[in-house]
Amino acid sequence: MNQDLLGRVALVTGAGAGIGRETALQMAGRGAIVCVNDLKDELVAPVVETIRSQGGQAFGVTQNIASREGIRDAIQRSFQHGKRFDILVNNAAWVRYQAIPEILPETIDRMLDVGFKSVIWSLQEAVAVMDPDRGGSIINVASVAALRSAASSVVYSGIKAGILGITRAAAAELGARHIRVNAVCPSAIPTEGTQRNRNAERDANRIARTPLGRLGTVEDIARTICFLASDESGFITAQALTVDGGLTVTNI
Repeated sequence: MNQDLLGRVALVTGAGAGIGRETALQMAGRGAIVCVNDLKDELVAPVVETIRSQGGQAFGVTQNIASREGIRDAIQRSFQHGKRFDILVNNAAWVRYQAIPEILPETIDRMLDVGFKSVIWSLQEAVAVMDPDRGGSIINVASVAALRSAASSVVYSGIKAGILGITRAAAAELGARHIRVNAVCPSAIPTEGTQRNRNAERDANRIARTPLGRLGTVEDIARTICFLASDESGFITAQALTVDGGLTVTNI
């Protein structure tokens, strides 16, 4: 693996499993110093240990980023550890799919706190510590649900669509500081977190409708995130990069 992120300090939220974990591993493999964030030590510690065992640099921050104070602490500790701050991956999410009559206030509140408000608070903190000359890269993990929705996903689709709006507006505002802001929109990716909403029939249906004939993987999404974090994407900002094997725009 190349070293295109060598020496850069990156924070990946929700990095204890799934897309976040794989992103942390790949960024470390590319030379980044990675802050691994998640809610519990038992999620954070194994990822840090794996990275270090492979010769990479990582440290853990066990923190709930659903609050302004929590994301501030994670970013500040990343900056203090690495003496710089270059890459922010807003990956953490808490998701429940509910039909409209079943949506509960506590469901909306928690999904907004983790998946929407934390992105705004993270922008505030990242701007404060990113070097105004060197700049940085912020990648928000959205979803194809921001573009094409299914039943029982009103809250989830609304939040992910909002993430695309945040991404565009932040890119417009932060470009003068050399901070690029982009989003990735994965299709249904098999992870520990999505297992409850998957079954063999659904997977087969998705595969049949996908031009590339397979489900995406965490490796697919992590590679895209690393690309957006690197100088290879140095003139790309305000974009939502759909990573879905062609599903969204071909199956009409």
